[in-house]
Amino acid sequence: MTIISAVILLGILIFIHELGHFLVAKLTGVKVLRFSLGFGPKVFGRKWGDTEYMISAVPLGGYVKMLGEEPGEELDESELKRAFHTQSLLKRALIVFTGPLFNILLTWLIFTVVLAGGVPVNIPVISKLLPVIDQVEKGYPAERAGLKPGDLVVSIDNRRIDTWFDMVEIVSRSPGKELRFGIKRGEELLDIPIIPEKIEREDSEGKTVVIGRIGVRKTGGGFFNSVKAESLLEAPYKGLIATYRMGFFVFDSIRMLLTGEVSVKNIGGPLTIVKESGKAASAGLLPYFMFMAILSVNLGILNLLPIPILDGGHLMLFIIEGIKGRPLDERTVVLAHKIGYAIIILLMVFALYNDFLRIFSSSR
Repeated sequence: MTIISAVILLGILIFIHELGHFLVAKLTGVKVLRFSLGFGPKVFGRKWGDTEYMISAVPLGGYVKMLGEEPGEELDESELKRAFHTQSLLKRALIVFTGPLFNILLTWLIFTVVLAGGVPVNIPVISKLLPVIDQVEKGYPAERAGLKPGDLVVSIDNRRIDTWFDMVEIVSRSPGKELRFGIKRGEELLDIPIIPEKIEREDSEGKTVVIGRIGVRKTGGGFFNSVKAESLLEAPYKGLIATYRMGFFVFDSIRMLLTGEVSVKNIGGPLTIVKESGKAASAGLLPYFMFMAILSVNLGILNLLPIPILDGGHLMLFIIEGIKGRPLDERTVVLAHKIGYAIIILLMVFALYNDFLRIFSSSR
């Protein structure tokens, strides 16, 4: 069930993305040779008109192949008008940009439907997710150890802490056990031992469990900003606001990854997507579609990064072409694509490494 739900989810996201490219290519008169869901060998395909529609073996992407898209492609004189590379810079940019745009629009559509049904959309605020202590409670281990408001928890027992939830998870399962907290206070780095106090709580099944607590809090309204619609007419506008805020969260997350404020170990790959989509599907249709919406806006924005072979990389090359006033040298384009492939392969390998590391860690 987990794998099926992941395949369906990824299939919808890929289809929507490639549909954006496909529709604008058709509308601008570009000949589309192939519309494929997946990469690799063809599993099923059928040709209608100029285009072969197919499903390929590897369901981790898709593509729309247009006439004249590949550097050095030889074309008949009669087909030049329908080739991608002979179109104006604006038309080519529009074809490329519409793929990510359709993913962002899918997020807006899902958020709008959810809001129209009276359900709020909760958008995480990355600044509130950081493990910065807002309040230290009197009489608890944190106060006795000397923690102060404004302290940033950077590690526990040499394990890097990126979010407040990372810290809570470790502390909760360590009642009575000494933990070494790495604390950043201004420019100073401190190593502080703290033993979480044993607290009895009832779990979801009503059983009494013992958890650890050190007595620190977040203040200021929780970890999420809630977007609500008061009526059906307001839902599309509020959906737009929710989509913008979720997009801003993605941008902020990328920035913090690049600056090192958040560990690259948080990058997830296909195995993480399979796992999380299975969890969302088992929780019901609403969590499943909300996960789809979050993943869709991520896909749209990540595709706009200026990495060659991604849509953002193509747009970057178009901008350079526009500044130069002439098409880029074919060798330059080929080299840029090779660099782009290398970057994407490295990112995929790293994401898979993180996936396996999480699986191994959770099984211990």
